[in-house]
Amino acid sequence: MSSVATNGQATGLEHLGIEGAAAVYRNLNEAALYEEAVKRGEGEIAEGGPLVVKTGLHTGRSANDKFTVRDETTEDTVWWEKNASMTPGQFAALWEDFKTHMKGKELFVQDLFGGADLDHRLPVTIVNELAWHNLFIRHLLRRPEAHELNDFEAQFTIVNLPSFKADPARHGCRSETIIAVDFNRRMVLIGGTSYAGETKKSVFTILNYLLPAKGVMPMHCSVNTTENDNAAIFFGLSGTGKTTLSADASRTLVGDDEHGWSENGLFNFEGGCYAKMIRLSAEAEPEIFATTKQWGTVLENVVMDPVTRKLDLDDATLAENSRGAYPIHAIPNASATGRCGQPRNLVMLTCDAYGVMPPIAKLTPAQAMYHFLSGYTAKVAGTEKGVKEPTATFSACFGGPFMPRHPAEYGALLRELIAEHDVDCWLVNTGWTSGAYGTGHRMPIKATRTLLNAALDGSLKNATYREDPNFGFMVPTSVPGVDDQILNPRSTWADGDAYDVQAARLAAMFIENFAKYEDHVAPYVIAAAPRVNQAALSRFAAE
Repeated sequence: MSSVATNGQATGLEHLGIEGAAAVYRNLNEAALYEEAVKRGEGEIAEGGPLVVKTGLHTGRSANDKFTVRDETTEDTVWWEKNASMTPGQFAALWEDFKTHMKGKELFVQDLFGGADLDHRLPVTIVNELAWHNLFIRHLLRRPEAHELNDFEAQFTIVNLPSFKADPARHGCRSETIIAVDFNRRMVLIGGTSYAGETKKSVFTILNYLLPAKGVMPMHCSVNTTENDNAAIFFGLSGTGKTTLSADASRTLVGDDEHGWSENGLFNFEGGCYAKMIRLSAEAEPEIFATTKQWGTVLENVVMDPVTRKLDLDDATLAENSRGAYPIHAIPNASATGRCGQPRNLVMLTCDAYGVMPPIAKLTPAQAMYHFLSGYTAKVAGTEKGVKEPTATFSACFGGPFMPRHPAEYGALLRELIAEHDVDCWLVNTGWTSGAYGTGHRMPIKATRTLLNAALDGSLKNATYREDPNFGFMVPTSVPGVDDQILNPRSTWADGDAYDVQAARLAAMFIENFAKYEDHVAPYVIAAAPRVNQAALSRFAAE
């Protein structure tokens, strides 16, 4: 169903005002796009067949260069405190300049779906000036069947022109890089960056805006399931183990990054994966590692020996954020449909470098909403300089940068779905135990997997629980195959008083972060906050 239109022929883009392109290549398959990318010098082929490309200056998202048009459509629906705005006039000027910039260029177009749910998927047309960008998004979104292309009608259009340079004075932006979203025109314009992830995340942003109005929950999470439809959701920021823990050979992977939760069940937004490649291990993640040796994978900023064409995944010369894009069917146990039933379990992962959180805790729906809005993890900063103090990170909904609406809107929808489908909610700490970073040690992965498996198979429901005095959630006191002591973080510390101080400090950080949501949530959600041990906090202040 692919087509090529040269100058003077109908391209199918005329209704958008895109005219004068030298050629438009529409819905080319992977082999054709490979050929075009190599012919144009956009990439090179490495040992085993992956396409290796470089993104230049931008090796990650340009979060500060993203703008949303503020108009009658978005004035009362977008969370403007965290979303930069531009005027309709500025977007109109940008679009006129985009159209001028495309004249005489060869363009690559894909008609794709965002979302596997047949009732809620988003038809989107992607226009690229780079062949490898077109291949990337063909991997990452869901491809229509041949008969679906006959009457394909896009509800959104995304145009990505890396060679375009924005003008802050004319376009209302801050630099030559621009990601502009107009929900009224149903269009996204991306310029001045070759980082392909901007297109993927733009689709996520669109769905995050549109779906809640339909009662469908968009989520930055992984999902897996079993043959008997025992589905699980995994939330977690970078470094918490979301990809590793959801990639279980005994369970079917529905998807590893972006999903929706509708009346029909869970569904993947994507048709592929966009995995970090830096220091990827064949032993730790064999399925993902295998994609670096296969034809079809697009490798961004991965270092390759120009003579042998061998890859060095440990070399961060080009980027710490080196990435690989591949179709989800490259993972052996991945779902072909991208859909499953209603979840039985919801897991929120955190890497608590303060060593305070238990390895697993059961959450009430109110606590789940509180921790979902908090989106907590802790990272260790400056270790190369000997700084051992962890740094708390809070990202609303475990995906704050991609949430156009107020986080409380997503939190309320999540709470309703949890209650409606009687979902068990868990908080799992993959971080430190026996002390904070620098004193304690990382939570044993065997213990984490044992506890997680017990939660997912239902056996953990029968455990005996205690209430955590700091966070109020319920913690099992004994689980077969797990050392009882590790279930009580305070008992693993050599100095119990030091634990109390650290726990009080972390509880206070939660409360301080959550203050901005208190006017937007019900009292019972505020009541799910941690309890600050004031005596311990006073001891810390005195020190």
